[in-house]
Amino acid sequence: MIALTVAGLTLREAFRRRVVWALLVLTVVLLALSGWGFSKLIGLDTDLGTMTSGEARLIASVLLNLIMFGFSLIAAIGTAFLAGPTLSGEVESGQALSILARPVRRSSVLLGKWLGLLTFGCGYVALAGLAQLLVVRWAVGYWPPDPVVGLLLLAAETVVLLTLALLLSSVVSPLASGIISVGLFGATWVAGVVGGIGAALGNEGVERVGSVSRVVLPTDGLWRGAMNAFQDPFALAQMGQGEAGFPFLSDAPLTPAYLIWAAVWIAVVWGLTALSFQRRDV
Repeated sequence: MIALTVAGLTLREAFRRRVVWALLVLTVVLLALSGWGFSKLIGLDTDLGTMTSGEARLIASVLLNLIMFGFSLIAAIGTAFLAGPTLSGEVESGQALSILARPVRRSSVLLGKWLGLLTFGCGYVALAGLAQLLVVRWAVGYWPPDPVVGLLLLAAETVVLLTLALLLSSVVSPLASGIISVGLFGATWVAGVVGGIGAALGNEGVERVGSVSRVVLPTDGLWRGAMNAFQDPFALAQMGQGEAGFPFLSDAPLTPAYLIWAAVWIAVVWGLTALSFQRRDV
């Protein structure tokens, strides 16, 4: 009961922050620009001739992954900078003392804040992602093969990052926790691209960079699973042997073992956050 109450308060507080309005503006701009761009694909004159509706849908499936990465980046920035003030900011300002002075378990407060942020982050990904899918359907008639799976994996990616941000906010300042979280998100994605290039070139050492990064921080692995769910399967055949080095196509869905690892990773990091928050002076 306490956790649900704190979750509601956290969600209400999140909507009061300017970060949310910034996310809303960025989302609307991205939807508008992408809608305009996708609408120009059919009938576009190229060096190979006028683009047909089938070719436009194939291109749209690849561009959709690019746009969805933009949404995942917006979600990453938003959740990271919302999670930072949730723990560290309230401790530094003394607000946490007003709650923790009562007979309330810190783990219950932490769980409530985590659930509130999770609701916000996953809700944003679901609504913004669905809106983008509808825009693409309206513009070029393309609908991904597994949209629900893709959106769920994007939501899971958001959960991973906000859990990491909460852990960091329990030991460093709010600003530092946000910067580190987003930095690690970007570094993991770059490492995944490097690993893909290594796979395309047959270099096992370089390919291992991406594999290790996806284990250490599962955001890039979950993102690649989402890409596979959004893309047209025919796009893989069109790219041929060079597909592994292209950053906005994925050659296979995620395995159950990797999904289990992502869940274990979230649980372990959440446990470390609870331990750190329990020992922190307020």
